[in-house]
Amino acid sequence: MKTPVNIAITGAAGRISYALIYRIVAGELLGPEQPINLHLLEVTSELSVLEGIVMELSDCIFPLLNKVIVTDQPNVAFNQADYVFMLGAKPRVLGMERHDLLQANAEIFVLHGRALGEVASRKVKVLVAGNPSNTNTLIALKSAQGLGAENFTALIYLDFHRAIGLLAEQAGVHPNYVKDIVIWGNHSATQYPDIHHAQIKGSAALDCVDYNWFVEEFIPIVQQRGGAIIEALGHSSVASAAYAAVCQMKDWIVDTRSEGWINMAVLSDGSYGIEPGLIYSYPVRVVNGDVEIVRGLDLSEFSIAKMKETELELKAERDAVKHLLTSSD
Repeated sequence: MKTPVNIAITGAAGRISYALIYRIVAGELLGPEQPINLHLLEVTSELSVLEGIVMELSDCIFPLLNKVIVTDQPNVAFNQADYVFMLGAKPRVLGMERHDLLQANAEIFVLHGRALGEVASRKVKVLVAGNPSNTNTLIALKSAQGLGAENFTALIYLDFHRAIGLLAEQAGVHPNYVKDIVIWGNHSATQYPDIHHAQIKGSAALDCVDYNWFVEEFIPIVQQRGGAIIEALGHSSVASAAYAAVCQMKDWIVDTRSEGWINMAVLSDGSYGIEPGLIYSYPVRVVNGDVEIVRGLDLSEFSIAKMKETELELKAERDAVKHLLTSSD
């Protein structure tokens, strides 16, 4: 049997984690031959919920599940972690502004970042989904001594998948025929879902759909999809978020297809005029486990303006927590 890998999940008693755990131990992330140790982290008051989840996992007798650790201590959860899904964050409640949410969660990601730096594998891959995810990723990265930008990304596949599905529906094709959509910027209502370079069955997407639909419907629908789901379900995305997390981590582990690109929110290096040091979503390829930003795309004035709008929001978020951004170098 292969040596088990350690997968840590924060906010492990939450809805998204519940949907995610069963996908992971069923082999969707690492395949049908890789045994797994699950490290489940929660606040003390929720540990009893995890006990119930552990009983269910035991009842499922998953052949890949080697061991489960339940803890309220980050240093225990992240000890020698190979992959980390950071789902844990205080939820946004009625009357709370995005700035308030950022302040409420900042200290959590400082503590978790420090623990990752102290005990996680030096090759750990950390995917942050707790909102506001881009800036929480930056906080964790800057708090993780000994780790670097190559170890961190923010969840953007939820938006990526939403954009693909909506474009496919409008064009009347299966989503498998859509490629090269770009989600620029923040996982928020300022994100810019861009189809200028997208293709549908090998044809330019903008030749297949109306440009006014792209500007007036597609962009705002993708930007506001999370809110629409909350209104319909009474809570935020669960199954789609868990699936997106598995897909993004898997594509980070396994080299992406030679044609086209994917999207990941990574530390900006100044590409496309975006300020370095922000966690910004770009089109990327993964080569030998390393994320490479796709360069050289032609950008319209419309696209540049949209990209700058989401950059401004990320700069404001960063500045709001600047006192917590101690370098991990």
